[in-house]
Amino acid sequence: MKTVIGITAHVDAGKTTLSESLLYLSGAIRNQGRVDHKDSFLDYNKQERERGITIFSKISSIHYNKKDLTFIDTPGHIDFSGEMERALTILDYALLIINGCDGIQSHTKTIFRLLKYYHIPTFLFVNKMDISYLTQEQLLKDLNELSDHIVLLSEINDEELAMKSDTLLEEYLNYNKISHKSLQKAIKEREIFPVYFGSALKNINIKEMLDSITDLIIESPLNNKLKGIVYKILYENNERLTFIKITGGQIHVKEEINGEKINQIRAYQGEKYSLLKQAKQGDIVALTGIKSLKSGDMIGYSSSLMTSIFPVMHYDLHIEDNEQSALMMENLKKLGEEEPLLQLKIRDINHIEVSLMGEVQIEILKQLIKERYHQNISIDHQQISYKETIKYPVEGVGHFEPLRHYAEVHVLLEPLPSGSGLQFENKCMNDLQENYQNLIMTHLKEKTHLGILTGSPITDIKITLLGGASHLKHTEGGDFRQAVYRAVRQGLMMSESILLEPSYHYEITIPSKYISKIFYDFQNYNTPIIKEDNGQNALLYGDAPVLFLSGYNQELMNSTKGNCHLSLLNVFYTPVNNQEEIIKQMNYHPLEDLDNPSGSIFCTHGSGYYVEYDHVSSKMHLPYFSKEKEITHYTYKPIHISDEEVKRVYENTYGKQNIRLNKDIYGIHHKTKANTVTQKKEYLIVDGYNMIFSWDELKDLSQTSLALARDKLINILSNYQGYKKCLLLIVFDGYKVKDNIGEEINYHNIHIVYTKEAQTADAYIESITKTMTDEYRVTVASSDYMEQSMILGHGALRISARELMLEIESLNKKEKEEYLGKQTVFLNTPLEDLINH
Repeated sequence: MKTVIGITAHVDAGKTTLSESLLYLSGAIRNQGRVDHKDSFLDYNKQERERGITIFSKISSIHYNKKDLTFIDTPGHIDFSGEMERALTILDYALLIINGCDGIQSHTKTIFRLLKYYHIPTFLFVNKMDISYLTQEQLLKDLNELSDHIVLLSEINDEELAMKSDTLLEEYLNYNKISHKSLQKAIKEREIFPVYFGSALKNINIKEMLDSITDLIIESPLNNKLKGIVYKILYENNERLTFIKITGGQIHVKEEINGEKINQIRAYQGEKYSLLKQAKQGDIVALTGIKSLKSGDMIGYSSSLMTSIFPVMHYDLHIEDNEQSALMMENLKKLGEEEPLLQLKIRDINHIEVSLMGEVQIEILKQLIKERYHQNISIDHQQISYKETIKYPVEGVGHFEPLRHYAEVHVLLEPLPSGSGLQFENKCMNDLQENYQNLIMTHLKEKTHLGILTGSPITDIKITLLGGASHLKHTEGGDFRQAVYRAVRQGLMMSESILLEPSYHYEITIPSKYISKIFYDFQNYNTPIIKEDNGQNALLYGDAPVLFLSGYNQELMNSTKGNCHLSLLNVFYTPVNNQEEIIKQMNYHPLEDLDNPSGSIFCTHGSGYYVEYDHVSSKMHLPYFSKEKEITHYTYKPIHISDEEVKRVYENTYGKQNIRLNKDIYGIHHKTKANTVTQKKEYLIVDGYNMIFSWDELKDLSQTSLALARDKLINILSNYQGYKKCLLLIVFDGYKVKDNIGEEINYHNIHIVYTKEAQTADAYIESITKTMTDEYRVTVASSDYMEQSMILGHGALRISARELMLEIESLNKKEKEEYLGKQTVFLNTPLEDLINH
């Protein structure tokens, strides 16, 4: 079975050169090409050779030391991160290249975070050591920025190695040595990351590294059930190629996938390919004849892939020659299949929007369209890519019933924590046929659903299928598509929407004398946090809107005379501060968007008619599923008496009353309980010190006494737990306390953990979320973006320190209102009357 290894790196670290070296030393190619000579085996694309960068991922295979290896050479430029991330989804292992002349760079951290997100075992290779001015010891220290579990196996003994992993430590204590099998397993579980030093161009230490890697990798267990991951779509000579990794079972030519017949199975080696009769587990092949599969589809899996990299800017695309507009629009749709992150919105030939990562990708796209389709395009009008979510759960209904058509769909839309993306679940509560349920789930996932504030894509929403209806004779294939789209749209119209803007996590390195300037620049945003300050230079980090940071780098360079470095890390979405202003500026009218109708089509007297979204509930054929039904058997005929009638009878009997309750005045009502989806018990895990240094009140208190700040946080969260009734765990860092063995205590209704020496709160939270998500609905409260990305990979949810603080403040206000609502209030009553009374 083949093992797939991805070669990843920051741009110009030497990925393609290393690929050439590996192919040459293994005998796969006779001559070792060079990127600067424009004759490398893998950079065969014209633009790649001209620019000297990798734009598209490439496949090459070798047989070495009785192992079959497939290498994926991925792009290193940040503008092509989407292509790189799609390749990560099919990797068994990764080889991360570090430029020995530059050390750790910002995009290196992003790649390492993605490898963690996809839980890919990773080897590291520090390249260009033949020309680096940095020593091996300096670079090893620099690598600790990524992880303190990076090890140079040739210079570490078993005792030191055991300190990197609890599993290895236990084995070493029992047997006084570490077995080769345990070392392989520790690498596979990402407990340690072997690193090698050398030069790809000069073939220094490359063979030794290849020998070591082939000795340390473990082949995946055999799986006879057909499974596969589609990671790439490519159009070549007007033929659609679907690139897929077979992760289980096998496929044959002329077999069907999703009702489509496979015409060819191609195995690529660089630019060339050979035809296969079958492909088995571990193979990466390109299929022809398959039209429906798209990048990210998973065959034989219950879930789908959710990528974490996306553009935050979109542009207007203009075609200079409109004579062949229909053909050009079809060609653009094909480009959109190849690069899903383009997120093409084509209303007509004069209104085309495209999302792009940066200037290099813009130039590549222009050249690509000119070479393929012989058309010149221009790209302008850069805009922020907003997103939308909802504030409250809502049941959306879509009905589609023109003459001789029929479908009705009910879906539940629920808000999710920031960064969750869109999630889908089938909880069908009636007898709708299974094939229709599957069709509905497909339609839910296939469309980019747009919000109703600005027409931006929605995010952080869970969409659950509650039920649906079909007709034995009249339901056609596209009816449920129409009903699904209308159900989601109607739900959005009936709920309250929130506009979100993209923000960056950032790091700024500057001379210490400029710290006050940074604080001044960020006065309208979250205050930067000083991570390091030695009096000469300082490292600050935080988060701020993309709109601000996109132009801030040049301003910072001018202010510090170039003596600074701004790193923009991962992107996340937060509510905007000026929602109404942006909505007015965008000038979007949801009811006029004919491509995204919110109303439904009903039929009467043989003809269909349109019903607006807010009247659908009075016409729908199925009842609401999300409202709990109470069935009562009466021995008499029930009658209804209005509140006014009850009040009139009461006052006729006892006289007019002046005593009223506060809750009667302010109208605090209990919402009808929705009992639609069975949820796991909620478990909130809080990074204690992260909260203290993120909340202004606690941060100020910590300057006086950290213990007081810690106690106040514990009391705040104890009160919060009493209201929410969830399980709550607070984790405090104790890793710097010498000889600290850790401590776990129960305080009233919450559990508190102080980590042991050499164990961070991040590491502790990572270890427990792995096992808890199956039993609990786990949410981790932290503003540490590395920790947030880590816990998402374990299936947990996340909430930032600011979001938790706002929720606590909101609950405190609500609790106060409810308390005051129970107090008796006398209105319009003189003091003397009260005394006499």
